[in-house]
This record gives sequence, structure tokens and C-alpha cells, in this order.
Amino acid sequence: MDPHLLLGLVNTELRNHASSLDDLCKTHGISEKDLRERLGKAGYYFCEEAGQFR
Repeated sequence: MDPHLLLGLVNTELRNHASSLDDLCKTHGISEKDLRERLGKAGYYFCEEAGQFR
């Protein structure tokens, strides 16, 4: 999946359904480390204060 599309999907899920990044990953059975790495390669990082990737 395109990382920019993934970013939008992840941030929408974080905003609307997940209480945290950990919750999102556990709910969808994905590795937080892998998600951070994949989005990191596209220049995005998880902003704890905002609760989203930027």
C-alpha cells in the first residue's frame, strides 16, 4: 500500500476509533514497530502529543 494512503487510513483510525497507537495495532493485529518503520521511510513520525503520524 502506498505510504501516503496508509498515513491517511491510520490517522483516521486513530482519530475515530482507537484510543492509542498501541490500541490500533492490537485491534488490527499489526506490529507497531513495522508500522512506524514503514511510515518512517516515507518521512512520517508518530507525534505523541497529537496522537497521530505527521
